[in-house]
Amino acid sequence: ARLVRESPMAYNPDNVFAKILRGETPSTKLYEDDFALAFNDIGAVLPIHVLVVPKGAYENQADFISNGSDAEVLGFWRAVSVAAELAGVVDAGYRLIVNTGDDGGQEVSHFHVHILGGRPVGRMVSD
Repeated sequence: ARLVRESPMAYNPDNVFAKILRGETPSTKLYEDDFALAFNDIGAVLPIHVLVVPKGAYENQADFISNGSDAEVLGFWRAVSVAAELAGVVDAGYRLIVNTGDDGGQEVSHFHVHILGGRPVGRMVSD
């Protein structure tokens, strides 16, 4: 069953990730396929900080799962795995982060996954 909800953070087609996908804003691409683009975060918080965004206009994780096709969802998560491998973090370990909504710390209204690694990532949540 798919749930469809209205969200206070509506998709903005002029968000920075949409601009990167359209080639209007430069990025350092790590991986790209039909479903996703992976690139280095310019505000990296660890030695490895990669962002993976779906090519479709999805506001957040709930929107992506509710409205993305099965091919998009599967293709996106496969791209996350490929990007982690290409970033060189698979053997040592890494963290995936998805921020959703205001309380979750989402800053850009385009669904994305952070791949963090290159050193121990520390606690999941700081007090």
